[in-house]
Amino acid sequence: MATTRMVPLLLLFFWLFTQAAIGQDEVKIESIKISDHIYMLTSNSGSGNLGLFVGQDGTFLIDDQFAPLTDKIVAQVKAVGGDFPRFLINTHYHGDHTGGNENLGKGGTLIVSHENVRDRLRNGAYIREFDVKMAAANPAGLPVVTFSEDISFHLNGDTVQAIHVPHSHTDGDAIIHFNNANVIHAGDVIFSGFYPFIDVSHGGSIKGVIKGVKLIMSLSDENTKIIPGHGQVSNKEELISYYTMINTIRDRVTKAKETGQTFEELDIAAIGAGYEELDGFIPTKAFVSFIWAD
Repeated sequence: MATTRMVPLLLLFFWLFTQAAIGQDEVKIESIKISDHIYMLTSNSGSGNLGLFVGQDGTFLIDDQFAPLTDKIVAQVKAVGGDFPRFLINTHYHGDHTGGNENLGKGGTLIVSHENVRDRLRNGAYIREFDVKMAAANPAGLPVVTFSEDISFHLNGDTVQAIHVPHSHTDGDAIIHFNNANVIHAGDVIFSGFYPFIDVSHGGSIKGVIKGVKLIMSLSDENTKIIPGHGQVSNKEELISYYTMINTIRDRVTKAKETGQTFEELDIAAIGAGYEELDGFIPTKAFVSFIWAD
């Protein structure tokens, strides 16, 4: 089976699991206002984008990057009018989205996730694509409320629904839909501006990603703002292009595989033709290998 470990450019993404590419003192957390009470928090570390919902009923946080960044994240939350998070929801188990769980849990935050996320965190995980072992989380960092399909929060004048997207980026992904604000945090179902990583080792699949993107499209209109797991804030028009790209690459890989080619015989440039600008954070060869391994 093809592996991505030999692709040099993936070393950038590898830091998401090792925290080695940038010193913590150099990390800057910034906020981007999405609506009156919703922000995207991002950093120069390459970690996942956070969602932030502030209001009189308490602060609702989506994901939390790495443990050493918790103080900076909380400071930024307070800078835009929030307080120490009352709720935290993890969109999936990867360390750049759950690394701050223990710090927040010890501070009194109620942590919520899909049940598969809790299992991954409780038992630890080996991420084959990067040859990285994630240790089991401290009990304080484990979600205390889990769901199998979806769960809703009614706070700050909105209904916030977390919806499980089966076998997409992983087997525990959730997208977060702010019904009234018309905002969606897509987690790593969407990588805006580049190819996505699919964690095939832990239930991820190209079919699931396609279904997940289709679901987000169905919840969106021309005014919807979409916070991706990585990359810039997106919208439905860009999401449609993303959906087309994923289907196109999937179909090209499937056709090549049906001819009896091996992975080593693939013409990667031909498979990625028309999408060269997406090659980088996740190289074309790596994305193709995720599909091939599925």
